[in-house]
Amino acid sequence: MRRLSIFLTTLFWPLWLAAAPAPVLLLTINGAIGPATADYVHRGIEHARAMEAQLLVLQMDTPGGLDTSMRAIIKDMLAAPLPVAVFVAPGGARAASAGTYMLYASHIAAMAPATNLGAATPVQIGGGGASGAGKDEDSAKGGKGDAGKGKAGKSDAGKGGVLGGDAMTRKVVHDASAYIRGLAQMRGRNAEWAERAVREAVSLSSAEALKLKVIDLIAEDVPQLLQRLDGRKLKIAGTEHVLATAGVAATAFEPDWRTRFLSVITDPSVAYILIMLGIYGILFELYNPGMVLPGVVGAISALIALYAFQMLPVNYAGLALILLGIAFMIAEFFLPAFGSLGIGGLIAFVIGSVMLFDTDIPGFDIPYALIGGFAATSAAFLLLVIGVVLKSRLRPVVSGREELIGAEGEVLEDFEREGWARVHSENWRVRAAAPLRAGQRVRVAAVNGLLLDVVADAD
Repeated sequence: MRRLSIFLTTLFWPLWLAAAPAPVLLLTINGAIGPATADYVHRGIEHARAMEAQLLVLQMDTPGGLDTSMRAIIKDMLAAPLPVAVFVAPGGARAASAGTYMLYASHIAAMAPATNLGAATPVQIGGGGASGAGKDEDSAKGGKGDAGKGKAGKSDAGKGGVLGGDAMTRKVVHDASAYIRGLAQMRGRNAEWAERAVREAVSLSSAEALKLKVIDLIAEDVPQLLQRLDGRKLKIAGTEHVLATAGVAATAFEPDWRTRFLSVITDPSVAYILIMLGIYGILFELYNPGMVLPGVVGAISALIALYAFQMLPVNYAGLALILLGIAFMIAEFFLPAFGSLGIGGLIAFVIGSVMLFDTDIPGFDIPYALIGGFAATSAAFLLLVIGVVLKSRLRPVVSGREELIGAEGEVLEDFEREGWARVHSENWRVRAAAPLRAGQRVRVAAVNGLLLDVVADAD
């Protein structure tokens, strides 16, 4: 009987494998879209390809993110060899700004009840308008244009439309509008509303989005989403795919150590701390050669921070002010500026720190408390140094040629013109205008090389 069971299992195993539905891979994004998110999605798509998954579900809750990271994700989604479903969930989640573009780029756009999308107007780093040159950010800010009247592509500068700003603002908004319109046309979704989301920063609830054909369906959770997608036909790279997702349990894909590390160092607060550690660590090593540890920690921290900065929307004028401020505070040690260099350096340091990640997007700014903490620490250290310098200037000289002037001594032998005396426990050749006796107290009046001019002590 056992042999028969083994035989039947061996015989029908290939048929069972052929009948078993292909797996579904689940990726989860919570928070702002950044370099770590782009890396995570890229690796997830590669993993889905390797495991021959029939569908990749990207569950998302995001306030927006960096334009460069968003476009990298969309490129991967468009080039994916399998369908990608973007699912805004759970209830209360949102796909604002960059999330809206990703939703439009997906093969299947789905949302959970009580979720929303939209507010896709790009704004510039530093606030107040759209950005350019690959450093754009997406946020839920923007005015109103004529798109609300059904005339997408036109603006009314007199009514505060986002296109009523300078040429760069109009240029960036036109570019973003054309980009999302192209995605909408590719997927057969509502292109007019997509442009309004860019030009007017409007938003929709999940029910409204389904009614306006912005999304394809609404589902409570991932299992219900897979149940409703069963049997749906999709064309990927010219090949028709039929989803067989009923009863399939999605396999979660967790970020690996590289993605987690990237997520940590690209946090602006962490990058800011790393650059501070790097600068101060290297300075301590230069002041105390041979300590090694400060130099090692400083060099590693500085390199990691620079790697993070090249992926983040850094304002390099702010970084230059931070370096200038630290240079001024260091100069306070060596130049008699009586605090002016140090105070100026501290002001430059604070202004540069505020400017470093000057952006309105959630998750990509430095808390003022962190800046205040570093500023207060630097100020305390600066005050300590200034206090030590002032005290040292007020102290009497304790060594050298100047210290000998006025020092007391004792004559060691009787002499009329020149002889020997003990000054500071040392025997010195001394010269006096009047005869002196052994044991008599004298005071140094001048120093002439190795010969001291002394006078008899009045005491």
